[in-house]
Amino acid sequence: MTSDAYAELASVGPYGVRPGHALITLVEPHPGHEYAYNRWYEDDHFIAGAMAMPWMYAGRRWVATRELQLLRYPGKSAIAQPVTAGCYLSVYWLTEGRYADHMRWTVGINKRLLRDGRVYQDRTHIFTAFQDHEATVYRDGAAGPRDHHALDHPYAGLALEVIESEGPEQREELLAWLRSRHLPRRLAGSPAAMVTVFRPTPLPSDRMSYVKQVEGVDTRLTLLWFLESDPRECWDPCFTGLDGEVAAAGLGRVEFMAPFIPTIPGTDQYVAELR
Repeated sequence: MTSDAYAELASVGPYGVRPGHALITLVEPHPGHEYAYNRWYEDDHFIAGAMAMPWMYAGRRWVATRELQLLRYPGKSAIAQPVTAGCYLSVYWLTEGRYADHMRWTVGINKRLLRDGRVYQDRTHIFTAFQDHEATVYRDGAAGPRDHHALDHPYAGLALEVIESEGPEQREELLAWLRSRHLPRRLAGSPAAMVTVFRPTPLPSDRMSYVKQVEGVDTRLTLLWFLESDPRECWDPCFTGLDGEVAAAGLGRVEFMAPFIPTIPGTDQYVAELR
């Protein structure tokens, strides 16, 4: 592609700052490959396979040590089998309205990376999906960082929650309940500064073969809780029992609730604590 073509592409289409879409990917390195996987992802893939792509403007990696894995629930999860599977979580923001453009690029670059031997095969995708932004609920109203700052702000932890509604129509009811009642009440006085809510979108048919098609496209919601304190310090008072509250509302069930802490880029911190 010539420089003139790049200039033409830059002159058209949306270019706002809102995170209209996200890539949320939970991965389990195979036993014995933890250090090699971590170095490949940080030293190569985070950049060449993500941040260097058009319209992907923020990204951050998170890790679940064994101690954090054991806090997850429910024990029988439709997301992770066993529920402790998935050590590393990466989250990326995409510019609103640019999902299709980004996908054309990402499919192409991942084919090239695979051909060039730059894809680490000794890993399993536990939960990988592009998702569309549905809502952000803030604890402090207009004060504090916005959702487009969330992956750059030094949050101390993240909780990933996946809720399965009873059906497509119930998902709309579930979203309305989360936005207006459940999340504002749970956020008040908590260490969570905001919750972003997404719904998964199907992966393209020409996706890489090692990434399975997304399930629950019409029924699931994915929530990201951004925490100002270490989740190990606040898990019991703040996050246990969320599944019961969702079930009591009669709108769905929590299929995955999992805490993470941020990785320290350029290091192998926490790798020895995964098993």
